Amino acid sequence: MDVINEMRLEFLSKSQNEAFARVTVAAFAAQLDPTLEEIADIKTAVSEAVTNAIIHGYENSPGIVTITARLYAGKIEIEVLDNGKGIEDIEKARQPLYTSKPELERSGMGFTVMETFMDEMEVVSAPGQGTRVKLIKYLGSFNEELRRE
Repeated sequence: MDVINEMRLEFLSKSQNEAFARVTVAAFAAQLDPTLEEIADIKTAVSEAVTNAIIHGYENSPGIVTITARLYAGKIEIEVLDNGKGIEDIEKARQPLYTSKPELERSGMGFTVMETFMDEMEVVSAPGQGTRVKLIKYLGSFNEELRRE
């Protein structure tokens, strides 16, 4: 499948940049004419991925979060990358209600939310080497065809 368009966004790991990232990716995705529900799903998943990078990856210390988004016919692929502390046990981190920061009253639902709102999610991470979260959302009629299969 050929890439129709691609964008890359880098910003400081500050919580106030989460909304900026969410809206920017949604605006980029709008080129594929998604439904309002699809846009809301993308915004929610990006918000969770960016928040995880800031709070867990960098532990609220300075760092860079990078988002790469690619548009294809009928889908968007989003990668959220940090060069933070990484995840020791990805499977454990993906469990609903698991949080490494209970003192911050985190719900531990970030990965679960991403999986719920996106069609595919992949997490690659290693301690001391950061984390890459890849999110894929099938849009419009392309998504309807997949659901029927």
